[in-house]
Amino acid sequence: MNNTLHEVFSQPATWRQTESLTGDARRELAAPGERMLVLGCGTSWFVAQSIAELRESAGLGETDAVCASEYVPRRHYDRIVAITRSGTSTEVLDALRRVPAGVRRVAVTAVRGEPVDGLTDARLVLDFADERSVVQTRFPTSVLVTVLRAYGKGGERVVADGEAALAASLPADPGDVDHLVFLGTGWTVGLAHEAALKVREAAQAHAESYPALDFRHGPVAVAGPRTLVWSLGDVPESLDETARAAGAIVYRDDRHPLAQLVLAQRFALALAAHRGLDPDRPRLLTRSVVLAAR
Repeated sequence: MNNTLHEVFSQPATWRQTESLTGDARRELAAPGERMLVLGCGTSWFVAQSIAELRESAGLGETDAVCASEYVPRRHYDRIVAITRSGTSTEVLDALRRVPAGVRRVAVTAVRGEPVDGLTDARLVLDFADERSVVQTRFPTSVLVTVLRAYGKGGERVVADGEAALAASLPADPGDVDHLVFLGTGWTVGLAHEAALKVREAAQAHAESYPALDFRHGPVAVAGPRTLVWSLGDVPESLDETARAAGAIVYRDDRHPLAQLVLAQRFALALAAHRGLDPDRPRLLTRSVVLAAR
């Protein structure tokens, strides 16, 4: 078993451990009534998108999500939260340096003692969810379980469904698929983006992701018999017929959306194995993007 697969299968256990962080997460990530911005790069940006939707839908306050490299301090925020597994990503650190004085800066990370510590007022450290792998799996999902608990959206169902997703059959034979489309709605749009990224990173395969109803506004044109259209969360069932009409394989299930993401991670690794790739050594990628001084 490679490191990445081991970390995928460890997720229900790390999700249970997030319960110990609920109080700190409520204090730093709920902050009722404040205007909040959540920053990240890659996987962390998609996690930020999900957090922003979850926080607003919980009635906790206006929340935006921005790719850290695109952050420009134009709008006023009371609090800026940076998601960074390593605490070393250059674009995240640069964004935090641009935050105006008086704004509370919070890091959600997996490692202590890294440069992000000196740029933030508070840290939420999920060291039990840190990973050896370049391809992130259990850290981002553990962050989201932490957020779900902090926002009063539960935690026990997701653990049980996560365990079920580890035992479930894959939705298709990886040998029959060379194009994946992940669809989400609300907070699961971020999960759809993350699922597609896992396929690109681990299996070097063609994977797309969209807000569900946008699938009919162009993306369906490239779907065909070797396409797997995968819905995450409460996606309208009418889209299944749209995908089938294009000849695509369709998949959805009733498990918690994070458990559905676990199954997508498993599929990405199975597709990598089918293609003879080692997901522990993804092409052109490193654990953290650290750029030379500019």
